[in-house]
Amino acid sequence: MLARLSPDVRQYLLITGNYWAFTLTDGALRMLVVLHFHELGYSPLQVALLFLFYEIFGVITNLVGGWLGARIGLNRTMNIGLAMQVVALSMLLAPAAWLTVPWVMSAQALSGIAKDLNKMSAKSSIKLLVPGDQQGTLFRWVAALTGSKNALKGVGFFLGGALLTAIGFKASIAAMAIALAMVWMLSLILLKRDLGKAKAKPKFRDIFSKSRAINLLSAARLFLFGSRDVWFVVALPVFLATTLGWDFWQVGGFLAAWIIGYGIVQSVAPYFTGRRSGKVPDGRAALAWAAVLAVVPAAMAFLLMQDHPAQPVLVVGLMVFGVLFAINSSLHSYLIVSYATEDGVSLDVGFYYMANAMGRLFGTVLSGWVFQTWGLTACLAISSALILIAATFSIALPRHAERAHWQ
Repeated sequence: MLARLSPDVRQYLLITGNYWAFTLTDGALRMLVVLHFHELGYSPLQVALLFLFYEIFGVITNLVGGWLGARIGLNRTMNIGLAMQVVALSMLLAPAAWLTVPWVMSAQALSGIAKDLNKMSAKSSIKLLVPGDQQGTLFRWVAALTGSKNALKGVGFFLGGALLTAIGFKASIAAMAIALAMVWMLSLILLKRDLGKAKAKPKFRDIFSKSRAINLLSAARLFLFGSRDVWFVVALPVFLATTLGWDFWQVGGFLAAWIIGYGIVQSVAPYFTGRRSGKVPDGRAALAWAAVLAVVPAAMAFLLMQDHPAQPVLVVGLMVFGVLFAINSSLHSYLIVSYATEDGVSLDVGFYYMANAMGRLFGTVLSGWVFQTWGLTACLAISSALILIAATFSIALPRHAERAHWQ
C-alpha cells in the first residue's frame, strides 16, 4: 500500500511518524518529572525551574536550528533531535544520588534542544512537500501534523502518569529510551537526504527574520503560548494534586484528555477558520480568534474569585479554553508556513518557533512563581492579559488583498 503513494506523501508520513514517536516520549517525560519530583517534596517553583533549561535551550535551538537545517538539511536536524532525546532519557537512568537539580536540568536542556530540532524540522519539511499555489492543502497538512502531535502529547501525559504509578520512574524512562532509539535507527535509513537544504548557504546573521509579517506573528505566538503555560505547566497539575486531592493517574489522565481533545480540534481547525466558506484565513482571523479566547481565562478567574466550586470551573472552563486555544494555535502554525520563504524555509520557521519557545519559558517560570505567591486565580487572570497582548500584535498581520480560496 505504501509503495503506491507518491514519494512526497511517503516522506510526509515518515516525518509525521518521527514526530509522533518523539512527542509520546516528550509528553510522558514532562509528566514523570513534574509528578515524581513533586512527590519528592519539591516546591512548585522548584519544579518549574527543572524545566528552565528545557525552555531556554528551546529558544536557542529554534534560532540556530533553522539556520542549521538550511545548511545541512532537515533530515539531519530531525535525526540529531531523535538521538539527543535518547541521550536525555538515558541521563535520568543514573543512580538516585545523581538526580540532583543541576543534573535533571541538564537532561531537560538536552530534551529541549531535541524537541525543538524535531519540531522545526517537521514543520519546515511540509512547506517543501506542498506546491506553493495549494494553500488549502498546506493548511490541512499543517493542521493534521500539529493536531495529531498534540493528541499524542496528551497520550504521553497519560502514559507518564500511568507508568509512574505502575512501574516507577526508572523503568518508565528505560522503556521510552529503548523505543525511541529504534525509531531513530529507522529514520536514519528511510528519511530523504538533503530535505530542506538551501540552494545558497545562509550566513549566521540570517537567523533573524527580516519579514515584518513573521516578526509580528512571532510576537503574537510568544504571548499566546505564555498565556497557556502560565497555568498549565506547573500551577494546574500541582493544584489538582494538592488542593483537589487528585492522585497521579487522575492528574495525568485529565491533562492527557485535555491535550488529546486539543490536538483533535487542531486537526479539524481548517473547518472552523474558513474552509466551510471556501476562504483561506489570514491575519484578520488570527485577531478575531485571539479576542474570543481572552474571555475564557478571565471568566474562570472571576468565578473562582466569587468562590464558585473549583472543580467544575476548571473542568468546564479548560474544555472551552482548549477548543479555542487549539484553533488559535493551528491558525498560527498555518500562517508561519504560509508566510515563510521556500528556499531556506527553516530559517523563518525556526525564528517563529524561537518566539514560541520564549513564550513557553516565560509562561513556565511565571506558572511556578505566580502560583506559589498568589495562586491559580492569578495565573488565569495573567493568562487573559497575555492573550490580549497577542491579539494586539495580530491587528497588523497581513490580510489577503484578494481572499485566497481553498484548492
